Amino acid sequence: MEKKVAEVEIEPVGKDVARGSVVEMHSSSSIIFRTDTSRDLNVTADDYIHAREEAQAFTLEETRSMMEMVWKIHELDPNFPDSILAKIKEFLFNEDVFINPEKHAELIAEIKIEAALIVNNSPYAEVRAVVDNTDDPNMPCASLRAYVIGLAFVALISVINQLFSIRQPSITVEANVAQLLAYPVGVAFAKWLPDVGFTLFGTRHSLNPGPFSKKEHMLITIMAKVGANLPYTDYVVWVQFLPHMFNQSWASSFAYQIVIALGTNFIGFGLAGICRRFLVYPAYCVWPTSLVTMALNNSFHDSSNPSVMGPFKKVLTMSRLKFFYLTFAAMFFWFWFPNFLFEALSIFNWINWIAPNNLHLSTVTGMNNGLGINPFPTFDWNILLWDQMDPLMVPFFNTVNRFAGLVISAFAVLGVWYSNTFNTGYLPINSNKVFDHFGKFYNVTRTLDERGMFDAEKYTAYSPAYMSAANLTVYACFFAIYTATISYAFMYHRHEIMMGFKNLFHRGERQEYNDIHNRLMSVYPEVPEWWYLCCLLISIAFGCAGIAAWPTYTTVGTVFYGLALCLVFIIPIGIIRAITGIPVTLNVLAEFIGGAWVQGNALAMNFFKTFGYVTCAHTIQFLNDLKLAHYTKIPPRHAFWAQMVACLVSTVVCTGVLNFQIHIKDVCTTSAPNRFYCPGNNTFFTASVLWGTLGPHKVFGKGGLYTTLLIGFPVGLVIPPILYYVTRAFPQKKWLRQIHPIAIIYGGLTWAPYNFAYVWPQVPIGFMAMVWLKSRYLACWSKYNYVLSASWSAAIGISAIIIFFSVQYSGKVSVNWWGNEVSYQGCEDTACTRLTLPKGEFFGPRSW
Repeated sequence: MEKKVAEVEIEPVGKDVARGSVVEMHSSSSIIFRTDTSRDLNVTADDYIHAREEAQAFTLEETRSMMEMVWKIHELDPNFPDSILAKIKEFLFNEDVFINPEKHAELIAEIKIEAALIVNNSPYAEVRAVVDNTDDPNMPCASLRAYVIGLAFVALISVINQLFSIRQPSITVEANVAQLLAYPVGVAFAKWLPDVGFTLFGTRHSLNPGPFSKKEHMLITIMAKVGANLPYTDYVVWVQFLPHMFNQSWASSFAYQIVIALGTNFIGFGLAGICRRFLVYPAYCVWPTSLVTMALNNSFHDSSNPSVMGPFKKVLTMSRLKFFYLTFAAMFFWFWFPNFLFEALSIFNWINWIAPNNLHLSTVTGMNNGLGINPFPTFDWNILLWDQMDPLMVPFFNTVNRFAGLVISAFAVLGVWYSNTFNTGYLPINSNKVFDHFGKFYNVTRTLDERGMFDAEKYTAYSPAYMSAANLTVYACFFAIYTATISYAFMYHRHEIMMGFKNLFHRGERQEYNDIHNRLMSVYPEVPEWWYLCCLLISIAFGCAGIAAWPTYTTVGTVFYGLALCLVFIIPIGIIRAITGIPVTLNVLAEFIGGAWVQGNALAMNFFKTFGYVTCAHTIQFLNDLKLAHYTKIPPRHAFWAQMVACLVSTVVCTGVLNFQIHIKDVCTTSAPNRFYCPGNNTFFTASVLWGTLGPHKVFGKGGLYTTLLIGFPVGLVIPPILYYVTRAFPQKKWLRQIHPIAIIYGGLTWAPYNFAYVWPQVPIGFMAMVWLKSRYLACWSKYNYVLSASWSAAIGISAIIIFFSVQYSGKVSVNWWGNEVSYQGCEDTACTRLTLPKGEFFGPRSW
């Protein structure tokens, strides 16, 4: 029997209606669904009506079994609404509900509606706002048109990003730019190209299969996201080849460059496929960063335009696409002011203007070299996106926990600096540079022999390496976050991890993965595990060949070290990224372990760092893309080949451009043309010598300057268990569920060179969007929030490209006036130190 969805009338009058009340009309009765119910269920009117219809099919026992699983998975899930958990707890742990169900009819009805949302939609309002719970298997997806457009953008983005990666300042084209431009190109293809093609294996492939679809659009976006990432091995090649670094001319070989690039790029892809059952299929793996991409896609392809109630009792009728265009245009033009015409709006360190040379004022309030404590630090939206933590995108508990961690760590930074602990008083308070005992930048070449290897005598004649107070805090937090990640995953998500292992070869056959999106995806052939395994084995072979066939002075065990490190961390890191949006990277741990393993050999440490860090980083990126495909209902095999082909094209193009770049005259020197000064390569070289040549033993080992910082490892290990048991002991304290130990520790990683000014503005904005607007005007928030985030990010990307090429690239156009200079005065221009050295003296030990 066909179900009829009841009509909904929302009148823009009256107190209840303004808050989002719904009047649901039935032929037999009239039922008024009040605002408290909608808030408790965290559901819009349309979602409620559909769920209420579907809930009628659930029995009490089915609902109980389902809610037991929900409770087990989401009891400590900070994304899951507290009000719903409270009702689930009341439902499950009150036996009278099942003995006398007629007495609890209202509670049972609400729980059944929630069960319907979980089974036939998503338990998260964020996902329901941008992800369809329907699918059309006949919609064009991996068409010739999609591949032509997608690979064209992959090649173009790869050329631009690779070519200008060595420029200062660099320019980077993100995938959202390709996503924005792909729509008019796709529509033009659909309008003008003929319907010609061929049939292969019973499937017709046409140049124009019909209207440009959202699946084609997302497939192009996924390809562009792959192409936007440059091979990390570029850094290795640069420091090997350049004459003023390691001067290994053989590194100019294209064969060597392409082999090691293929080894690092595809190894993460192979692991991503194996891990998708842990980090893609489960509904609790939301991947907040994917939701903005979904919202941008929907803006172009979703023609529905429901009226929604907004603030001030206004009924908003503007379509998502029109809203996108208007907000895009506004941000596009505004971005010119803080980033070219009036730069003080970006670095709005107005407190420092009062007394630019005041040490203590600059230390506390300075945005360039201080802690950035300033109530109004910026009017530049791009500043808030410094770590891709858009406050309109990530959950508010993420934003507030990171800010709390920043506040706590600020006391450590100030305490260390003002007490001159580790001689930090002689250095700037908030710098990511490495210094010698004269307070100058550390000259790593003064510790090397003619072969680029560590020279003990030169090191003894020069200086140990010193770091600023903020940088020391960052390292302590890095050590803490690695062990905290492992213990957090075990304490909070061991059930979900075991569920992933149980379902490793049985996707869709268990209730855990029986949500609507997995059911819709089950109609498509799955990618066999051996496809991903072959990809992994081939990439390992490329990595080993690149290391063994050329004089890299490195063992092939490096490849397996990176693989082992990733296998240990990928699921814990992936769960944290999928739930919170927080990226926990392994770069510091890879340097730490690699430098200790091959002390004195910077080249070998570079490969340890590359395979140890990049393997996991690429795996996370590919998993994020697979979640996009899952949300959009792109067949798994289509997503597989799109990623594979895009990765291959990007790797070949980037390596070709790299081979051209290294032969540019005077490249990576102060005489380089087109400002090709290579700031990133210089930083990588310094890090490789510091951690590979000097090694962690001299810095953190026995008798080292900073051995005390190793306390971060045990502290990080015990924080999640303590918080877990405290939360269990006080279940009535709902706010304890919102405390996220990894997010708090991550807040301490903000320093050196960032500070409060980059994080604090996210808090009020995140509260207004993700708490106030979402809780009071859910339909309005669902319709516009992620579209606004997508439009502003895309506008910044397009505007930055136009500013760069139209007025900055030539260096001939500049705007010199007070508004572009006032932010760089006194201690905000050249970092000040609290203590100064007498002429000819140095700080620290007399021998080392």
